[in-house]
Amino acid sequence: MTIAIIPSRYASKRFNGKPLALVAGKPMIQRVYEQAIQAGSIDRVMVATDNEQIFDTVTAFGGEAIMTQGDLRSGTDRVWNACRQLPLEPDEVIINIQGDQPIFSPECLDQLTAPFDTDKTLGMSTLAIEITDPRDLTDPSAVKVTLNQKGFALYFSRSQIPFPRDGKSQIPFYRHLGFYAYRKSFLEMFTKLGKSPLEETEKLEQLRVLEYGYDIKVVITTYDSPSVDTPDDIDRIEAKFFTP
Repeated sequence: MTIAIIPSRYASKRFNGKPLALVAGKPMIQRVYEQAIQAGSIDRVMVATDNEQIFDTVTAFGGEAIMTQGDLRSGTDRVWNACRQLPLEPDEVIINIQGDQPIFSPECLDQLTAPFDTDKTLGMSTLAIEITDPRDLTDPSAVKVTLNQKGFALYFSRSQIPFPRDGKSQIPFYRHLGFYAYRKSFLEMFTKLGKSPLEETEKLEQLRVLEYGYDIKVVITTYDSPSVDTPDDIDRIEAKFFTP
């Protein structure tokens, strides 16, 4: 079984109530949910939230929601809190979908989970896309990732990696996309690990996995997934992807 869980909280430093903001006439959380259920590899989609208004909104449009604790430090912890309430086996695959990416392609979720079909020892995967906009190389909000020759992450950073010392590079640069898949047993182990120094320095929780010596398979996709960080981002997405 493969289950997708969308962690969703109301409070946000830059955009309170973001999951309920309308994107082309529908709440953002509904847009994300409807994209997720189209993925062929997913058996079940749920929203994990600590907010009753979000819970009621999801159930009103026919989605499935589950209430979680309110004092959780990250979306990953909220996903795990939801998993603990479900009868899941240790080797089942859990997908963590960011709730602020309302127009992602369902096919990228199929790509994300595909490595688990061929590698029964795999614990975690994520997505990346080749950088085509040079501004992403220096934008700290665009997280970069570099890979080894087997497609596993070497490092994630808000800085440009690798850095071309001579000013030129023949290798592609990749931007990390905020989708994760884990086996349930790996997710449980990950959430029990203490925060790592690299994670605290870059404010990237996936670095905890690498710093503790575990692998992350990076799947390269061609499907971008713009996120909504501020209300202005909604206007940009509506203008580009939705016909009036």
